[in-house]
This record gives sequence, structure tokens and C-alpha cells, in this order.
Amino acid sequence: MNKYIVKRVLSIFPLLLAISVFTFVFINMIPQDPAEVALRVRQVPVITEQMIAEVQAELGLDKPYWERYLNWVTDAMRFDFGISYAKQGRTVAGEILHALPNTLQLSTFAFLLVIVISLPVGFLCAVYKDRWFDKIMRGFVFLTTAMPSYWVGLLLMWIVSVELNLLPTSGNDGFSSLILPGITVAFSYISIFIRLIRNNMIENMREDYVLYANVRGLKQRTILVKHILKNSLQTCVTAIGMSIPQLIAGTIVVESVFAWPGLGTLCIDSVFNRDFPVIQAYVLLIGVLFVVFNLIFDILQGVMDPKLRVGGEKNA
Repeated sequence: MNKYIVKRVLSIFPLLLAISVFTFVFINMIPQDPAEVALRVRQVPVITEQMIAEVQAELGLDKPYWERYLNWVTDAMRFDFGISYAKQGRTVAGEILHALPNTLQLSTFAFLLVIVISLPVGFLCAVYKDRWFDKIMRGFVFLTTAMPSYWVGLLLMWIVSVELNLLPTSGNDGFSSLILPGITVAFSYISIFIRLIRNNMIENMREDYVLYANVRGLKQRTILVKHILKNSLQTCVTAIGMSIPQLIAGTIVVESVFAWPGLGTLCIDSVFNRDFPVIQAYVLLIGVLFVVFNLIFDILQGVMDPKLRVGGEKNA
């Protein structure tokens, strides 16, 4: 078990290195000079070459490429991403920490909706396979998977907020403001997990242990819940784990639609304001989130399924 965990932990370092290199190179490929952007944000009326050179030295942009990368990575490990160009005197880390709680609130609510809805619906679809309920839900899954989140958000806003006047359309003024963006973020993931749980349960129903359980005279409810559903969820662990960073990253469009003051809105504003340090930090953090959550749930799945753990240790 220890060998398996060590191998999985060591495997993330090349990925983290690749993410950091990609993020740094990607931002530095943008043709606009960050020093010029910083001067425009400071509302300097006339920008001269000397001013640009001074700001480049101030921001460390006059140093060799590799040295800038090493300095940036070293600072990022301490959660120091520099100063925001758009908001003078505000650190990038401070801006992220200010917006992060709202994004976590939205993504947590959406994740709970996904679990609470998709688990019983996927279970019932498998139990009543090819009956009217399963056919209706399969049609629902087919339709909703193709719907972009911004379109769902605008549709909900029009029906629930404009026509029915039940919920607010924007802002963060309490739980009522959370409902529409939360449903919008969760919408496509509900469809994905309904299909995943249904298919995994149907596959497990064909296994020999189900036949043996029936021969032993176990109740059908016990077989379905304690054996088939339990084993089906074990194979969903990694998918569930990867959905968490996907939910956080997926809020970027929804937050813009509903004017939700989270990381997504911060990133969109930073793109329009050419606030490169914030964009760079956002891309890096989302990449790290994917790697870390994949690691955690891979290890968790290895703990739950000894066959994966043994296979991993043999390959080590």
C-alpha cells in the first residue's frame, strides 16, 4: 500500500512541472507588454520608452527568461503571485482569497445537487431498465448533455426570475441568489452521473456475485443497495473526484452570467483588464487542483479496490 501511494505521489511532480511551464510560457506569449499595461492602469498620460524600461525593471521583466520562470515558480510555492495590474496595491493572492469563498460556496452547492439528484435517479434507471422511467431519463440525459451552461443559465433566469419573479438574477445576497447559478453549474454533471451510475449498476448486475447472492436468498433490496450500488460507486470514485475541480473551473461562465463575485468573474475581469498576474495564477491553480484531486481520489480508489493497488505496486 505504501509503495502504491509513494508511486502515485511521485507521479504528479512531472505534471506539476509541465503545468507551471505551460502557464508561464502561455502568458508570456501574449504580444502586449505587461509593463505598458501596468502603466496604462496607473493612468499615465504619456508613456515613454524610459517609463516602460523602468517598470520592466520593477516587475523583473528585464531578467533572462529562465530566471523569471524560476523566480515565479519559487514565489508561487509561497502563494505569492505578485501585484495585480488592475488594482494597484492589491496582491494577486489577496484577490484570489477574496473571491475563492464565493466560488467554493457555489461549487459545493452544485456538487451536493449532483450527488442528491443523480444517485437516486441513476439507481432507479438501472433497477427499471428499459421501462418508461428509464426511457424518459435517458432522453433527458441526451438532451441536457448538449446544452451549454450559459444557455441553461439564461433560460433559467428568464423563466424563474423574469417571468415568475421567484429568485434574483444576480449578485450574492444569500441562499436565494445561490439557487439559479448552482442549478446551472450542476445541470450537465447531473446528466453525466445519472448515465455513469446507471451503466455501472447494469454492468454489475451481470456479475457472478449477484447470482450467488440470489441463490443465498438475500433480499433484492439488500443485493441492490449493499452489493450492486456499493460496487458501482467504487468505480465512480475517480470520476466524482475529478468533477470537483471541473465544477470549480466550470463556474467561470456561470459566474459571469449571474454576476456572481467568485474566481470566474475575477478571471473574466482580469482578461478584459489585461491583468496578467491574476490570469497566470488562476490557470496555474486550476491545473494544480485537477492534479491534486486526481491523486487523492486515485489513492482512495486504490484503498477501496485492492486489485488496483496490487497492480500499481507490481508496476512500481
